[in-house]
Amino acid sequence: MSVQLPDQLKGIYNEEQYARSQEYEKVKSRFSLITASLSFLVIILMFALGGFGWLDNYLREWTNNPIWLGLLFFGVIGLASDILTLPFGWYSTFVIEERFGFNKTTVKTFIFDHIKSLLLAAVIGGGLLALVIWIYEQTQGMFWVYTLIVITAFSLFMTMFYSTLIVPLFNKQKPLKDGELRNAIQRFSERAGFKLDNIFVIDGSKRSTKANAYFTGFGAKKRIVLYDTLMDEMENEEIVAVLAHEIGHYKKKHIVSGLLLSLLNTAVMLYIFSLVVGRPEPALALGAHQASFHVGLVAFGILYTPLSFLIGMGMNVFSRKNEYQADSFAASYGLAEALGNSLKKLSVKNLSNLTPHKAYVFFHYSHPPLLARLKNLKNQ
Repeated sequence: MSVQLPDQLKGIYNEEQYARSQEYEKVKSRFSLITASLSFLVIILMFALGGFGWLDNYLREWTNNPIWLGLLFFGVIGLASDILTLPFGWYSTFVIEERFGFNKTTVKTFIFDHIKSLLLAAVIGGGLLALVIWIYEQTQGMFWVYTLIVITAFSLFMTMFYSTLIVPLFNKQKPLKDGELRNAIQRFSERAGFKLDNIFVIDGSKRSTKANAYFTGFGAKKRIVLYDTLMDEMENEEIVAVLAHEIGHYKKKHIVSGLLLSLLNTAVMLYIFSLVVGRPEPALALGAHQASFHVGLVAFGILYTPLSFLIGMGMNVFSRKNEYQADSFAASYGLAEALGNSLKKLSVKNLSNLTPHKAYVFFHYSHPPLLARLKNLKNQ
């Protein structure tokens, strides 16, 4: 962070834009610190007052069915957490994002988004939780194998159908109209040996002025989704370059390798969890009178956090490497300059922090910073 515009950012940000990006970063950092501190304080209070154990003991007065216990336990915790965090979500959207000119969300959209998110969490999350608890009750020590199979099947299903089943609940997606842009995209797809019929435009401007694009699905279900805000800001060649980057992820097998790594991580986590879930010590430490799947899951989630953080660091290194490769793929088709220009426009439009500390990047960034990506493109 610096007051003056660094030399390496000249030509990307002007003085006013840079000052605004710095202020945006400071406001977000302070807000994140406040919310993280509150979350930490609530967890400490739950430990000190035996909140998790009290809730488990109270719910056992109503039912001893392990599935209903688990659903009620996490339902109460989820609802309490939602009540605590909802004001912060509101402030982030209608104060911070509004202040910096990003917010396009109406109060009605915010409320309906929240209701739909809660219903999805209850139906999908609750359904998966009930199934996993049932598997645990039936198989005990081997439950992690069967649970891994369920999670693998669910992950594959969501990868293929998320954009057609879940996204329409929140956004409208329309096929990209015939014209110069669609023709340019299809010409590139043919050059790259990538069959692509599903090109959609999503109404991202319904909630924010920020721009993005993403690739999803496998086989006949694969599709490119462009935010309408992206199309408003960029030239056709720059949009093609962004899509070339996304196609690069597919051609370089990043989607498959990322899914496999995620499942491997899940397998390790489930196996370790299977070793401790039935033990009484975690439940007693949280104030419960007996071991149970749901209390064991809370204890394990806390104890697993350091290992999860280390694994996350490794996944970030892997992700940053993939981003460089996808950029290089686009550059190999003569789109290095166009991709660089599109990345600059996205960074300026989103007020991105272009000079993050190297240590922070190593621990937390899934994408390389803009300057590093521009350097990589320049060297192609």
